[in-house]
Amino acid sequence: MSVLSTPRQVARRAARRDVRAQLTQGRRDVAGAVFRAVLLLALATSVLILVVLLVDVISGGRTVLTERLGDFLTGSMRSQPSESGILQGLRGTFFIGVFTVVIAFPIGIAAALYLEEYANRNGRLARFVDVNIRNLAGVPSVVYGILGFTIFVKALGGITGPDAGGRSVVSAGLTLAILVLPIVIITSAESLRAVPQGLREAGYGVGATRWEVVRDHVLPYAAPGILTGTVLALARALGEAAPLILVGATTGYLTSGDSFALDSLRERFTAMPILITTWAGRPGEEWEAVTAAAIVVLLAVVLLANAVAILLRNRFEKKRA
Repeated sequence: MSVLSTPRQVARRAARRDVRAQLTQGRRDVAGAVFRAVLLLALATSVLILVVLLVDVISGGRTVLTERLGDFLTGSMRSQPSESGILQGLRGTFFIGVFTVVIAFPIGIAAALYLEEYANRNGRLARFVDVNIRNLAGVPSVVYGILGFTIFVKALGGITGPDAGGRSVVSAGLTLAILVLPIVIITSAESLRAVPQGLREAGYGVGATRWEVVRDHVLPYAAPGILTGTVLALARALGEAAPLILVGATTGYLTSGDSFALDSLRERFTAMPILITTWAGRPGEEWEAVTAAAIVVLLAVVLLANAVAILLRNRFEKKRA
C-alpha cells in the first residue's frame, strides 16, 4: 500500500476486494482471464496488421517521397510515372472535404438536435425517421454514386457543371456529403443522448429556455463525441472512390483541374482515391512506387484532419471538466 493513499482510497480498495471475493467465492476467474487474453490478442493482431501495412506502403513510396516530393505534390497527371503528380487529386479531395464539412456536418448535427431535444422520441414519426437513417447508414456507397449521377449530374447538370456535363467537384462533393450525412446524424444523436438528464434539468431549474439549455449546456457537453463521429465521417468521405467514378471523376489525363479558385468547382475533376485506384492497376514498379506515395499523402491528409478534430475535442473536454 502506498504511503500517499488516503483513508478513502484504502477503504475503496478494501471494499472492492470484498465484493470480488463474494462474487468469485474464492475461486479464480479463469473465464474472465481467458476472455481478457483473447481481447488483448485481437488488439495486438490489429495493431500488427496496421504496422505491417504502413511499413509496406511507406517503404514502397520512399523513393518518390525522398527524391521528388515537391514535384510529386505540385505536378499533374501524366502518362509517365516519373512525371506524374497529385496536385489535381489533392485539389479534388480538398474541395470534397470542404463540401462535407460545410453541408453534411451542420445539417447532420441540426437533425440530431431536433430528434433528441425537440421531437417526441416515442412518437411514430421520430421512430420512423430514426429507423430510416440507420438503414441509410448501411447502404453501399455505390448506391449513393448512382443517386448523385441521377440528380446532380443528369438532372442538375446545368447548375453543378454546365461545361463539364455535370461531372464536377460540386456534384462529387454533394454526393459524398449525402453519403456521410446518416453517419453524422447517428453519431451526433448518440453523443446528445449521453448527456446527463440532470444537466438539462438544472438549466430549466434556473429559468433557461430550451434553446439556451441546448446551446450553453447540451452542445458543449456533447461536442467531444460529436467531433469524434464527424471525423470518422470525413475520413470515409475522403477515401471513397466508387461514388466519384459514377459521378464522373477523371481517371486519365486531365488538362485542367489544378486551380483552387472557387470558379473551378464546376470543372472536370479527379481525387486522391481515383488516382490511387487508377495507378494501382498499371503495371511496373514505378507505378507501384507513385501509388504507394499517393497513399502516404492521403493518409497524411486524413491524419491532419483527425489531429485538428482531436485538438478541438480536447479543448471541449477541458471546458466540460
